Amino acid sequence: MNVDHSPPGLQVDPGVWQQPEMRRSLAGRDLAGVFRLLRRVGVSQRAVASATGLSPSEVYEVLHGRKVMAYDVLCRIADGLGVPRGRLGLAYDGDTQALLAAGQDGNEDSARGEREQARALLSHAAEVTVGVSDGGVDPRWVAEVDGPTPVPNRIGRSDIEQIEAVTAALRAMDYQYGGGTCREAILAQARWVGQLLAVPAEDEVRHRLHLTLADLHNLTGWTSFDVGHYSAARSHFARALAQAREAGDPSLIANVLYRTGRVHLHRGMIPEALRFYQLGQIAAQDSGCTLTVAVLCANEAWAYGLLGDRAQAETSLHRAGDEFARAEATTAAPWVRFFTTADLDASIGMTYLELSGRDPACIPSARGALTRAVAARGPDMTRSRAFELSALGTVLLRDGEEDEGVRAGWQAVELAEQVRSVRVRDRLRPLAEQAATAASSDATDLAHHLQALCAPGPP
Repeated sequence: MNVDHSPPGLQVDPGVWQQPEMRRSLAGRDLAGVFRLLRRVGVSQRAVASATGLSPSEVYEVLHGRKVMAYDVLCRIADGLGVPRGRLGLAYDGDTQALLAAGQDGNEDSARGEREQARALLSHAAEVTVGVSDGGVDPRWVAEVDGPTPVPNRIGRSDIEQIEAVTAALRAMDYQYGGGTCREAILAQARWVGQLLAVPAEDEVRHRLHLTLADLHNLTGWTSFDVGHYSAARSHFARALAQAREAGDPSLIANVLYRTGRVHLHRGMIPEALRFYQLGQIAAQDSGCTLTVAVLCANEAWAYGLLGDRAQAETSLHRAGDEFARAEATTAAPWVRFFTTADLDASIGMTYLELSGRDPACIPSARGALTRAVAARGPDMTRSRAFELSALGTVLLRDGEEDEGVRAGWQAVELAEQVRSVRVRDRLRPLAEQAATAASSDATDLAHHLQALCAPGPP
């Protein structure tokens, strides 16, 4: 478990808790060592006392050798510092087990234990190889023994370039296969990068590290949203905002606010979504990135479409189009380059689709924009194609084009079954409702299949 928060009044960089020296001090209940390490990063003795419920004199005594043995006091210290109790051995967990196992490397029995492990593994391998194994695995191999990956002594430009490349690959995986395929990997990468904040680095590298960590928390929030973990999404977006502010990048702040707005748009919290979009526009203007402004305006239009406010929706769409026309996508930040002509058309289509429920005159605009969006999508954007085909099928059915609507609907189903995304299933529900009102048996079959596909369950 990564510790990424501090109690009020105790401002500690999350990476401090991941330092090997800190982890060892916690696991050994060496509170003097823990307090010394906190003082080293600027936490005062008084702040430690306030957070842990100890008096300043008690903190002084601990720093000078007094042992704390009482379970309730240890629990209070762990909780006050914001450290999982397992880190102090008060609740045994996988991290503690791994650290204690890793910490035995210096013992005299270490070599003997390693040879015994090697012999046991060789015996297991022989049984498997010659076919006498019953398929079971000795409990020693099932137990988690992986220790934390050692952090480097220093981080340079090549290190941050590798981290950025991994982030880009994870983002591409999310686009193509959905958040359910890569969320855990992104979360692990965010934890790793968080540990690196405590490692010495040049100012430029440290700036890029904060930026990448913000991007990773943003991506973790997005994939959490994709699998239906809305509280986790909000938590990671909050962390992304803090890191983006630390890095001083208003474009990334705006992007986090756009994604946060999308969570609330999806949840039917339209006024809240609009507020996030409007805050995002402030940051987007500060960034000077017209592509970022276009993203916020296009999504604001969608929100106004859901509210049935055609005048406001079209004002936002016109501004989104103007800003997009002036944008230079090749120089935009990686977290906003996704917004292409297809995405602008998709936003236009979704806005008019929502408006068409009240005003059928909006159907042709929705149909045209969604048709263009679907045509522009490549195979690397499976989830987006599923969204847009679903919306296109809905508007075609609404327009009385049942054959075409059913055809688009089945294409959306085929794509939806290729991605692990609760969000895709949720976005299929309007299509299911529209298909259920159609007269043809083909539309009825599609509606029944969609109702089963949209039933609650893991992606």
